[in-house]
Amino acid sequence: MSTRTLDVARVRQYGNLEFLARQLVEGFITGLHKSPFHGFSVEFAEHRLYNTGESTRHIDWKVYGKTDRLFVKRYEEETNLRCHLLIDTSSSMYYPEPNHDKITFSAMAAASIANLLQRQKDAVSLCTFSDTIEIQTPIKSTPSHIHKIFLDLEGILQKPKEQRKTAVADVLHLIAEKIHKRSLVVIFSDMFEDITQTDRIFSAMQHLRHNLHEVLLFHVTDRRTEEEFAFDDRPYEFIDLESGEKVKVQPGQVKKQYQEAVKKYYQELKLKCGQYKIDFIEADVAKGYDQILSAYLVKRNKMR
Repeated sequence: MSTRTLDVARVRQYGNLEFLARQLVEGFITGLHKSPFHGFSVEFAEHRLYNTGESTRHIDWKVYGKTDRLFVKRYEEETNLRCHLLIDTSSSMYYPEPNHDKITFSAMAAASIANLLQRQKDAVSLCTFSDTIEIQTPIKSTPSHIHKIFLDLEGILQKPKEQRKTAVADVLHLIAEKIHKRSLVVIFSDMFEDITQTDRIFSAMQHLRHNLHEVLLFHVTDRRTEEEFAFDDRPYEFIDLESGEKVKVQPGQVKKQYQEAVKKYYQELKLKCGQYKIDFIEADVAKGYDQILSAYLVKRNKMR
């Protein structure tokens, strides 16, 4: 029986913080955000005849080529930000222990963001994935919808642990194809796929940015063991949580090589996020989700 729980009371304390998209994303709360479209979004509505003297920016030249008449594209103005919360639910996310593991951190932080955005009347969607998409909700801003997301998050915490591999790259490519309107995409993952094929992960993140989404990556790890490899120097049997593969080793014999490989991967991941203008948030579960999330929200608020 799982002992993981979703502390809704702690989630709701974030309702008084503004979670404002730093980048120009489609859909902004009136009075808080400046739209890059000045009343024009990418949602096409209809054509109207061009009036002499007005800007030629929105003339539909394809229609002109067919009809020899000038028509202007009109668009529907949309005011709400859209946020897609993506949570990796592969087996490695249930490490190291209930209520102090990566999945609890991710669920609590995602629930906080969902609650905060709903208070701003912004739309939220939840997607959970391992080697395939498991849950994908519609994107809505109603209280009942957010309540459903809370129930889904509670469900992934209570779900019995089973072997589920990660396919971050494949899923991110799929999500990029599914999201048709520019959005804020928040990813919670340890990004533990095959670190010898990092180009696949970087290509998937670039795909999201190419589609003009703003992307935040909460890189969720247990830094002490997964990065520093801080184990007592005695024989251990390490088990790959996603494949079940086992290896017996004395930590001191492999610590240096392990640290170098992991450090190289983390640095490359962080560098690529910087190049793609993806916010990279180092999320050590030992620090607690509230400390890390609060610090990040304050930072974003100052950058307005």
